[in-house]
Amino acid sequence: EVQLVESGGGLVQAGGSLRLSCVTSGFTFDDYAIGWFRQAPGKGREGVACIGCRDGIKGSTYYADSLKGRFTIASDNAKNTVYLQMNSLKPEDTAIYYCAAARASDSVFYEGPLLNPHEYDGWGQGIQVTVSS
Repeated sequence: EVQLVESGGGLVQAGGSLRLSCVTSGFTFDDYAIGWFRQAPGKGREGVACIGCRDGIKGSTYYADSLKGRFTIASDNAKNTVYLQMNSLKPEDTAIYYCAAARASDSVFYEGPLLNPHEYDGWGQGIQVTVSS
């Protein structure tokens, strides 16, 4: 059973940083793409970044255009864990953040779009990130 557990969220002032963690289990980590998504109140789920999600290349990364330069995704394969480092946070980054998993061999990771939430099978419970102004 695919399981993902997020941690590291909380309240931070604008300009601050947070690092989210996503601990995974129940599948072969190297065979999966892991994505981070977020959902703000009253809005749809938005793709943030993914790793292992480009053309089946392990460790490959992809970011939503609007977040490039501020957010960094990384993985520790020995710990089956994916991280999302978030810097220069803004109030508009306030949302529930989710990590999700999908088989890296799925055609969408060769054809795109890479951050379509409907293409990801397993989801964590989500964690709140609040950025105060």
